[in-house]
Amino acid sequence: MSTARSRLTLLHWGVVIAAASCLAGLIAMRALLVPDPDGYGTHEQLGLLACSAPKWFGIPCPGCGVTTAVTWFVHGDPLRSLTVQPLGFSLALVGSLALPASLVATWSGVDLGAWLLRVPWRRVLVPAIAFVALAWLYKIAAMR
Repeated sequence: MSTARSRLTLLHWGVVIAAASCLAGLIAMRALLVPDPDGYGTHEQLGLLACSAPKWFGIPCPGCGVTTAVTWFVHGDPLRSLTVQPLGFSLALVGSLALPASLVATWSGVDLGAWLLRVPWRRVLVPAIAFVALAWLYKIAAMR
């Protein structure tokens, strides 16, 4: 093992394990779930309750359609995933790329733990929150 790889931090290996868990979750979703053609409700196949937000407030919750979008993605239909819920599509895409990217970083000796500690999170969180809000607005418009 190279010197650079032997100095990878515990946080780095935690990131690699988290990335592997993402991929395992996507594989499990592929095996266990069938995407709901309505664009939401797939989570009910896991024994979870139906979302009450549409009934109570007349609009979907911010997470409506995320499980369905991820399930469309893992069933090989990324375009349908994107049109069902852009947030779910994005989570599935990142989740599917996380392990290969973390393995490349490990092989290259890049410490993902140290890298994560240097990320300017305030600059990242504002656009991320804005994206979640835009994806929610899209879902509201799509369900009307």
